[in-house]
Order: sequence, then C-alpha cells, then structure tokens
Amino acid sequence: MKIIFATQNQNKLIEIKNLISSSYSILSLNDINCKKEIEEIGLTLEANAKIKADFVRFKYGLNCFSDDSGLEIDALNGAPGVLSARYSGPEKDNEANIRKIWSELNGNSNTKARFRSVFFIHLNNKKYCIEGQVEGNIIFEKRGTGGFGYDPIFIPKGYNKTLAELGPIEKNKISHRAQATKQFQKILNDNIKNIY
Repeated sequence: MKIIFATQNQNKLIEIKNLISSSYSILSLNDINCKKEIEEIGLTLEANAKIKADFVRFKYGLNCFSDDSGLEIDALNGAPGVLSARYSGPEKDNEANIRKIWSELNGNSNTKARFRSVFFIHLNNKKYCIEGQVEGNIIFEKRGTGGFGYDPIFIPKGYNKTLAELGPIEKNKISHRAQATKQFQKILNDNIKNIY
C-alpha cells in the first residue's frame, strides 16, 4: 500500500520510514511532483496537519497523512508551539530558534517542556487525527549531533541525554513522532484487514 506523507522535510520522511513497517510505501510530496509549499496558516498543530493532508487529498485524490509538530515550553505559555519551525522568523533557522528560546527563558528554573506531534490522515475515505507527545526539559547548552530542530536542547523525562544524543534507535522508541506513528501503524494495519 502506498501513502503520501504531505511533507518536503527529508528529516521527517526518513524518521517515519524508519518507524513504519516496510510493507507500506511512504512517499513524499516530491515523489508525486508536488513542489508547492503548503502554507501552514492554522493556529494549532491540529489545524496545520489537516491543511496539509486536505491539500494532497483534494488535489491528488490519494491516501495521505501529514504531521505538524511543535515544542511547548511551560514557562513560555506553550510557546513556540505551532510556530516552532519559524519561531525566530520565516527562514526556519534552527540556531536562531534555539537562541530565541534561551533568551526568553533567561535562565528560568522552570524548564519543563514537551514535544507534540499531530497526524491528520486520509485513508480509504476515512479521516483520523492522532497525537503523540514526549515530556522533558530544556537545557541551556546544545548536546549531541543526531536529530534535528530542538533535539540538542531537549532532555526527555527519565533520561540524562538529549534527543540528539540518544541516537535514532533509542529516539524512535520514545519520541513524539514515534508515539503518533505507533497509532498510525495500527490504523494502517486495521485498514488492510478491512480491505481483505
């Protein structure tokens, strides 16, 4: 079964492909020759995920899913949240985003945060919205070279390493996207059973 992941983010694509059973073929927007940057104008992760999945479904008529993820920091009232990728501006500059978070936290002792990932899915004329999250804390130094985005400054609860230090195998057991993908895999499996 082929399903389109409504993204042009190669890091996300690789992560999902490593998490989903190889019996499913996950294709990106590039694979269907969709070069359009789908505008994420929603005010929530859920809204943005739906916008991206709806675009592919209604333009191409294909089974598809999308993900919108964000870092939510308690001391910043849930920011950067839906603006995570563009927190410091439209350039999606990871370094500038991290510096802005450090500046706004300004050494605050409350560093509690979470990563949330919301999937919106169009599959066999049904719609699903699912979520995964991982709790943790922000640190004021970058550690590790793996992962992407805010991974080098986020330590998941129960660990003493950042997501960027854990490596892909360990990260893919606990990450927000991994949690959502487990639910997605179950939905895919249930749909296959229903087809046959």
